Amino acid sequence: MSYYGWGEEHEALRDRVGEFAREEVAPVAAGLSRRAEFPYALVGAMGELGLFGLPFPERYGGGGGDYLSLCLAVEELARVDSSVAATLSAAVSLGALPISMFGDPGQKERWLPELCAGHALAAFGLTEPHGGTDAGAPRTTAVEDGTAWVVDGTKSFITNSGTDITRLVTVTAVTGEREDGGPEISAIAVPSETPGLTVADAYTKLGWRASDTHELSFSSCRVPRENLVGVRGRGLSQFLAVLDRSRITLAALGVGVAQGCVDEAVRHAGEREAFGVRIGEHQAVRFRIADMEARTHNARLSYHYAVARMLRREPFSKEAAIAKLTASEAAVDNARDAVQVLGGQGYMDDSTVARHYRDAKILEIGEGTSEVQRMVIADRLGLP
Repeated sequence: MSYYGWGEEHEALRDRVGEFAREEVAPVAAGLSRRAEFPYALVGAMGELGLFGLPFPERYGGGGGDYLSLCLAVEELARVDSSVAATLSAAVSLGALPISMFGDPGQKERWLPELCAGHALAAFGLTEPHGGTDAGAPRTTAVEDGTAWVVDGTKSFITNSGTDITRLVTVTAVTGEREDGGPEISAIAVPSETPGLTVADAYTKLGWRASDTHELSFSSCRVPRENLVGVRGRGLSQFLAVLDRSRITLAALGVGVAQGCVDEAVRHAGEREAFGVRIGEHQAVRFRIADMEARTHNARLSYHYAVARMLRREPFSKEAAIAKLTASEAAVDNARDAVQVLGGQGYMDDSTVARHYRDAKILEIGEGTSEVQRMVIADRLGLP
């Protein structure tokens, strides 16, 4: 349960998504990961469940729910498989959210209904090959030419960017120079069918193997001027506002991984025997699993608190960073400990905890590394 606004509708959603994860995702997750195969059928089923539209207005086909609903859905999916959870998380909190938060009425009418239905996916183009964490210094440019923007540059590690149902990517690009001489950064939506947009081959990754991730290159991509998302020159601040919310979703994903590791460790400790007793009777194993549960519990409360502040329209950037930091480290630590509890079985490639182990590490890197989260926390504390 949550201390921060969990109602009956949230519990019903959690139960519904948890059942879907166990019955539909769990039986196919290992195979999808092994083949690095994008889960189109599961995406369609999640669309029918209304998961892609959870936090968006009903007028655009959304569920009219709140951000906690999305986080609960992501957490339940991640207990079973991170690739499927990441696909939902990125589609909503990175792909559709910039359009919902900053798009004009025409952009919302054009793109949100398909995105809310899960019939289409959108991507979030921030990271570049040279920059990584330095999101404030993009080399991608967008130059006005009559009624169009001409976009040139490269974006890397972009989730949901190369699927058969990807419809657009919203990118940050330098659109001019500020009065202080710094780059003017704006956000521009580039539809997937735009000539000059090239999707590179999918990355071969340590984890999230069934999640779609590509490098994108833009060569004289002409898009209408009305594809400017939000206010010219405010692209970076808009994307950072999106990232604050997305970090909470990623924290929920980390909690799901951490909880999934607890689930598997408890199951194995109750079944496996060594030295004439179940290994769950050995104090070393009991204490290890108790620590895993404590980490999960604390991380869950952390992201619930961040969501509560967001929904109350209180500052939540620091709390989002704390949640993301806490949950990602809980996921990595619990995955390591779960493999240790399961021993040889946990080390086998198709085991659930081995997949959790591979998947967890990206949580300390993506959407701001753990070092970045500590920077955000320190800045909000007013440290020099």
